[in-house]
Amino acid sequence: MATIHDLVLIHVDGKPGFYARIDEILPDVKPGWWQVKLLVLTFPLQVFTWILDDFQIEGADFTMGGTPLRLEPLVSPVELEQIEKEKADKEHVQKVRREGGATKVISMQDRRKK
Repeated sequence: MATIHDLVLIHVDGKPGFYARIDEILPDVKPGWWQVKLLVLTFPLQVFTWILDDFQIEGADFTMGGTPLRLEPLVSPVELEQIEKEKADKEHVQKVRREGGATKVISMQDRRKK
């Protein structure tokens, strides 16, 4: 779920429309709804406040004035790379454990005795 300071891509009519940063999420008077303040990254910068429910903040489709919209949280390529590295490291550790434990350690002292 997108949260404060996250960057999102706003899809308009099923196509990428514009980027925005979520600046605030405040409860609305209507239970289960939130006032989401967006800093729209256009020139000039604009600020929108949309009233959305949890599902819409999570990326569900919705309409405003008959126009289909959707928020898509963005993930930094740096974060994606880090997640992939952590996943590969975890898989390597699991593989080593399945194959009979950790790699074998050879004592240098025992090697000298030969």
